[in-house]
Amino acid sequence: MKDKYIAAKERWAAKQAGPAQRVVRSADRLPPGQREVANFPVLDMGIQPEVAPEDWRLKIHGLVENPVTLDWEQFMALEQFADTSDFHCVTTWSQYDMEWRGVSFFTLTELVKPKEEVTHVFYKGYDGYSTNTTFDAVMDDDTLIAHTWNGAPVPVEHGGPARVIIPKLYAWKGAKWASEIIFLDRDILGFWEVRGYSNTADPWTDDRFA
Repeated sequence: MKDKYIAAKERWAAKQAGPAQRVVRSADRLPPGQREVANFPVLDMGIQPEVAPEDWRLKIHGLVENPVTLDWEQFMALEQFADTSDFHCVTTWSQYDMEWRGVSFFTLTELVKPKEEVTHVFYKGYDGYSTNTTFDAVMDDDTLIAHTWNGAPVPVEHGGPARVIIPKLYAWKGAKWASEIIFLDRDILGFWEVRGYSNTADPWTDDRFA
C-alpha cells in the first residue's frame, strides 16, 4: 500500500504545482452508454437535509492512527484543493468540466493516518445514505470532499455543505451531505450496492449493476 500511496501522492503534488494534462482513459471522452448534458440533474433518496455549516461535522475514523471529528472551521482550515473533472451518473448522463474545490482525500489521509491493513473505505451522509469503495480507488489526484462547485457553495440539493467527489467512478459512490468516513480492512456494501448496483462502478467498463 505504501508504494501505491507514494505514487498517487506524487501525481497529486504535480497537479497542485500547476495545470496537468488530462489523463485519457478512452479514445472517446464519454463512457459507454452515457450522454453529455449541460444541466446538473438532482437525484437523491427523497431527503435533502439542510445542515448549516456551524452544525456540520465530519467524523473520520476506523483503522486509523488519529481519528478526528472536524467541524466546519477545522475543515476549511485544512489545505484547500481545486480540480476540474467530468461527472458520470449511472442514470446515463455525464457533464464535462465540473469545477470543484474542497479538501483532497490525500489531505484527510495524512491527517488520520490509515493503518497498513486498510483495504476499503465506507462513507455515510446526513440523509442516511451510505456507499463504499476500495482504498485504492480513492487514492488518486482528483478525489476530494467538495464544498464549492463552479465557484459557488455546493447547494443543498447537490449535497452541500460538503459532498464526496470521486470522478473516476459513477457518481453514486460520492456520498452527498458527507458526515462520516470509515477506514476498514474489509468490504461493507452501501445503500445501492446491497440493492443490485455494481460494487466497483467503473464508467469505462459500463459497470453499472452487479
